[in-house]
Amino acid sequence: MLFGKLLPREGNFFEMFNQHASYIVEAANAFSNMVANYSDVEKREAFNREVDNAERSADRITHEVNRTLHKTFITPIDREQIHKLINTMDDVADLIQDSAETMALYDVRKMNEDILRLTELSVKCCMRLKHAVSLLANVSQAATAEAALKTCEEIDKLESDADHVMRSAMSRLFREEPDVREVIKLKAVYELLETITDKCEDVANLIEGVVLENS
Repeated sequence: MLFGKLLPREGNFFEMFNQHASYIVEAANAFSNMVANYSDVEKREAFNREVDNAERSADRITHEVNRTLHKTFITPIDREQIHKLINTMDDVADLIQDSAETMALYDVRKMNEDILRLTELSVKCCMRLKHAVSLLANVSQAATAEAALKTCEEIDKLESDADHVMRSAMSRLFREEPDVREVIKLKAVYELLETITDKCEDVANLIEGVVLENS
């Protein structure tokens, strides 16, 4: 019994998940503002820096979770689930930053309706992800578990919507854009934005697994 009391327990994993999810939403909102103000170079660069700052903050949380995991013997949920969840969440933040960087590196000059729509869906996915993560600490309660699963279903629907938008955007791009360089640029941007929603769905799938095992 004494040995059990001396073992490192729990860690603030749920709190760190919530902090990371907040940084994901912060990065997503900054990216959305960058897209909305893209013609204003000064604002674009300022929002790009906000994306970078949020991603770095999320990265620090990821390292802290992984460090704490190595020091903690008894965890609130399965160790592998903790590891996969935080690292997949970090992939979301990375993809948001990658999207902003790609626009700058490829010298994308202007936004279009497809980018605006994909950005909107990405932000919605990130916000629903944050909500689903906030429920994890209490999924042993039936009502909370049900709410978490419903939120995960909403993320899945948003991902399907983003996939549909991307397919339509790609079709339009290859049919209507005569400049090969623009095709290459926009194709990369569309794919990155859709991948943000894909990765949010991956997080949702992991959350579903946690819920089903612990409710």
